[in-house]
Amino acid sequence: MKTLRIYLRREILAATGLVLLAFLALFAFFDLLGELDQVGRGGYRLKHAVIFVALSLPSRAYEVLPIAALVGTLFALTQLARSSEITVMRASGLSTAKAVLVLTQIGLIFAAGTFVLGEFVAPPLERVAQKWRLRSTNSSLPQELRSGFWVRDGRLFVNAQQVQPERGLEGVRVFEFDDQYRLVTLTDAQHGDYVPGEGWRLLDVVQTRFLGNRTELVKLPEYRWQSELTPEMMSVVMVTPERMALRTLVPYIRHLKENAQATGRHEVALWKKLAYPFASIVMMCLALPFAFVHHRSGAVGAKILLGVMIGMCFHLLNGLFTNLGVINAWPASVSALTPSLIFLLITAGMLWWVERR
Repeated sequence: MKTLRIYLRREILAATGLVLLAFLALFAFFDLLGELDQVGRGGYRLKHAVIFVALSLPSRAYEVLPIAALVGTLFALTQLARSSEITVMRASGLSTAKAVLVLTQIGLIFAAGTFVLGEFVAPPLERVAQKWRLRSTNSSLPQELRSGFWVRDGRLFVNAQQVQPERGLEGVRVFEFDDQYRLVTLTDAQHGDYVPGEGWRLLDVVQTRFLGNRTELVKLPEYRWQSELTPEMMSVVMVTPERMALRTLVPYIRHLKENAQATGRHEVALWKKLAYPFASIVMMCLALPFAFVHHRSGAVGAKILLGVMIGMCFHLLNGLFTNLGVINAWPASVSALTPSLIFLLITAGMLWWVERR
């Protein structure tokens, strides 16, 4: 069994690697086409677009790795079936249960790779990519309101006209309220930057204090805003929740809950981050029934196309349940785990049918 596992692992890893490279090349091409609209804006050149697309590739690899594992496994097993090696393995005692066990052990490699990509490689490079594009186009972080970027931090409501990826906050206004939601102070600052361990430092400050029936205007050289919000958490507008690292996503969800803000999409993203690595194992096991049923007669191209279609269905179903879960306020675990569970049941049903034949 050890020799068989090593042999299958080598074939599947090689096939999946080739499929993953093909997917990344395809996505890189389309992403580069999408970036051409930005070329010429604020000094943004073709070389900047190429670097941006290259930095975004780990995020793409994280998204398509389960699909690549499905297509790669399907290709490798189909090749073995065409040469009757699967038949020999079955005649030598390779039962369906043992085959699933072998694929699960190999799939753990892909699960570990997916987790490492999604937690340690893709998120920081995605932020670097977004900062690179903003810097190259001389832009600030995207904002949904004309009044700028808003964030709540306890009794404070903070507004910044611009959030620069490396230069901090520009045009900052801090509204402080008391327990009865009465405005206590209004702090205006030209600029704010983050000091690790100390919070935000606002410079060139003019503070208006509301004291009963009168107001008091005070000019301060600087103002310290103690907060758990870090630049990484402030820059969540650059990166979708699905592409954030757990070490950023978890404290940001906690911050939103502490400030009575909606956390639906971020909680779904958290559960998806935990479950997504194991989707590769489900996808690989889904390829097994096709190898057991189809032997020499099956066309490799048709099976590869089928694998791509199944993988795309999984990808689309993931996005569908994410949106439905947020809209309908479903439990985050249900929205995140349902697509994988559906495909797991399909896999179990197909394997049961193969055993019955």
